[in-house]
Amino acid sequence: MTFGYREALHNCIAHQDYQLRGRIIVVEFPDRVILTNVGDFLPGDVETVIRQDAPQSIYRNTFLADAMVELNLIDTQGGGIKRMFETQRKRSFPLPDYDLINEPGCVSVTLNGRILDERYTRLLMERTDLNLEQAMLLDRVQKGLSIEKNEHRTLKNASLVEGRYPNLTVTNVIAKATGKISEHILERGFDNRYYRDLILELIREHGPVSRKDIDKVLLEKLPDRLNLEQKRNKVHNLLQDLRLSAKIVNQGSRHRPAWISLKEFDD
Repeated sequence: MTFGYREALHNCIAHQDYQLRGRIIVVEFPDRVILTNVGDFLPGDVETVIRQDAPQSIYRNTFLADAMVELNLIDTQGGGIKRMFETQRKRSFPLPDYDLINEPGCVSVTLNGRILDERYTRLLMERTDLNLEQAMLLDRVQKGLSIEKNEHRTLKNASLVEGRYPNLTVTNVIAKATGKISEHILERGFDNRYYRDLILELIREHGPVSRKDIDKVLLEKLPDRLNLEQKRNKVHNLLQDLRLSAKIVNQGSRHRPAWISLKEFDD
C-alpha cells in the first residue's frame, strides 16, 4: 500500500484549500489508512477523473502543484487518482474509497490493505484482461454497494457476477477447482422460488405456522452474505409475495401471525 499511500498524501497536500486553515489528517489502522483534506473535490466525482484521464481545467494551488510536479511528487497529467486505482487493481486489492458526502467541504480517501472478498481477489488474479471500469464495478459489488441495472447487465453478460439484481455477488470462477462448491452455494443462495416453496411446504404440512417456526426453517438456508436483519427482511418479503399471490393467509394477528395455505392456489 506504500505507493497508494504516498500518492494520496501528495494529492491531499497539492489540493488542500489552505484558505480554510484546516489540517490534513492521516489516520492509520492495522488494515487501512484514511486521509482527509479540506476543500471541495473540484472535478466533481472520482469517476469523471478516471474516465477523463486528462489534466484538470482548474487547479486550486497552481504554484504548489507546479513545484510538486518538478519534484516528481505528483503527475502533471493529473493521473494520480487513476494510478492509485490501477495499482490496487493490479495487486487485486480493494480499490480506494473516496468520501465526498459525509463531511461537506472535505475529501476523504480510504486505502484498504486487506482482502474484503476472496472471490473479488481471485477473479482479478484470474482475469487480468479486465479493464479498470469493470474492476470498479466489481469492487462496488464486493463492498455491498449498489450499481445501475445497465452496469449489472454488463457484468452479468461477462459472467463476472451472480445473483438476482440488486443482491449480487462476485462470480467464484474457481469454486469447483478449489472444492468449495457447497460454500459457494451457501454464499450465493438460491432463487426466491426455492424459498417460497419451502414456506408453502411447511405451511401445508404444519399450518397454522408462526413466523418463529418459519424463521427456524429459512434463516439458516438464506445466503451467508446476509446479516440476521437482512435475512428476516427477506423472509418477510417472501411471505408478502405469497400472501399477495393468494397462496397463504394470516389467520392470526400482525404481532402473532398464524399462516395457513389457501386451497385455491395454482401449483
